[in-house]
Amino acid sequence: MPIACDDGLSDFDSDVLREKCGVFGIYGHPDAAAITALGLHALQHRGQEAAGIVTFDGKRFHSERRLGLVGDTFSRREVIERLPGHSAVGHNRYSTTGETVLRNVQPLFAELNAGGFAVAHNGNLTNALTLRRQLVREGAMMQSTTDTEVILHLVARSRRNRFIERFIEALRTIEGAYALVGLTNKKLVGARDPLGIRPLVLGELDGCPILTSETCALDIIGAKYVRDIENGEVVVFDEEGAHSHKPFPPMPARPCIFEYIYFSRPDSIVGGRHVYEVRKRMGSELAREAPAAADVVVPVPDSGVPAAIGYAQASGLPYELGIIRNHYVGRTFIEPTQQIRQLGVRLKHSANRAVVAGKRIVLIDDSIVRGTTSVKIVQMMREAGATEVHFRIASPPITHPDYYGIDTPERDKLLAATHDIEGMRKFIGADSLAFLSVDGIYRAMGEKGRDPVHPQFTDHCFTGDYPTPLTDLAVQEAVPRQLSLLAEAS
Repeated sequence: MPIACDDGLSDFDSDVLREKCGVFGIYGHPDAAAITALGLHALQHRGQEAAGIVTFDGKRFHSERRLGLVGDTFSRREVIERLPGHSAVGHNRYSTTGETVLRNVQPLFAELNAGGFAVAHNGNLTNALTLRRQLVREGAMMQSTTDTEVILHLVARSRRNRFIERFIEALRTIEGAYALVGLTNKKLVGARDPLGIRPLVLGELDGCPILTSETCALDIIGAKYVRDIENGEVVVFDEEGAHSHKPFPPMPARPCIFEYIYFSRPDSIVGGRHVYEVRKRMGSELAREAPAAADVVVPVPDSGVPAAIGYAQASGLPYELGIIRNHYVGRTFIEPTQQIRQLGVRLKHSANRAVVAGKRIVLIDDSIVRGTTSVKIVQMMREAGATEVHFRIASPPITHPDYYGIDTPERDKLLAATHDIEGMRKFIGADSLAFLSVDGIYRAMGEKGRDPVHPQFTDHCFTGDYPTPLTDLAVQEAVPRQLSLLAEAS
């Protein structure tokens, strides 16, 4: 399913998964702001609501934070010229906590006792609401409704002497998933949560260190990939060089499996695995587990494409682009008329009738959330003349919501949480429906299967096995969308 802006297209655009954000930071380069803008452009798929860059020029910090896409703001020379300095941090935002307003756009910045501190966050804190309430009771004045601001307050309130000690003390207080990139007047810092749920990689350009969410952001600027930041690791770059800290007890990493299924760009390498190849193997495993008597394999673009290639290769069926995606809808229909709403999926997908008509087709998609998009896709294929529509999903059924930075609805709105496979098939109107098994997806990742005692990945959306405490969930009678802090600010 495509990542889409929340442009008011009713249940079509609500039936997608969205990732919370991409981060980028560079230390010691004369073109820090321009390089950061390019890196954020490569990470645009991780968040399309807003973007921001903070730089430090040796004397003062400079900040530009805007709603909209990176190219809408940071491609202009005059904007980059307002961001002088040799060090920078940047952020692409999709909100899973806090509303879409300028005060929530990251990097967030604050003047602390020891100087300025800017921080960009990918992930979601599962005790942010609890911490926020405590901080407000103690006199803190919150300027945003995003969970990331809690980190700034925790660092500011620490009594430790050195900045890195205050930063680590703050990390020991928070729970959930995070990949952080921060900038002080002397340092670039990065941190990854103890389970490594969200990705963070280290690169190098002209001898200058870079921290970013994905390797595709290194490729766009010609930087060299160095290594992944380890789970639970804190890294610091300053005039004295690089420093690595391991403040948490060692534990096996559990990266989010959805980075491979959906979120990361296909040309990225995540955890040593080529995302494109992993998605092809998911399709191959799906073909072995759930074959279909059909004439052609058709991907639901764009994220279903690699899995469909793998399915076609493993099954021996021809691969065809039976659906053409329009990439230029964007925010054109922010306030659509009722007639446009009824067009629904056709605004972004069109049937390739020459490929579909008179054929038994296998539709390949990466996942089903609410199922509303799937209904419209199946209907579109039938109207284009498909004689049979067999739906195959290259991941297991999503039965549980996420609290680590993926925007999923409440459980009762997840189709797989309220229907069995046959019920789901009837709902979407397909002739048959099958999902890749949990063990199948692990095999595609190069594992023999899922270790039930020590799972290799964070896979709670399929299994209900949440790897960290859900403190805020436990203290709320009803959880607003993605543990939203908005109610606390009103």
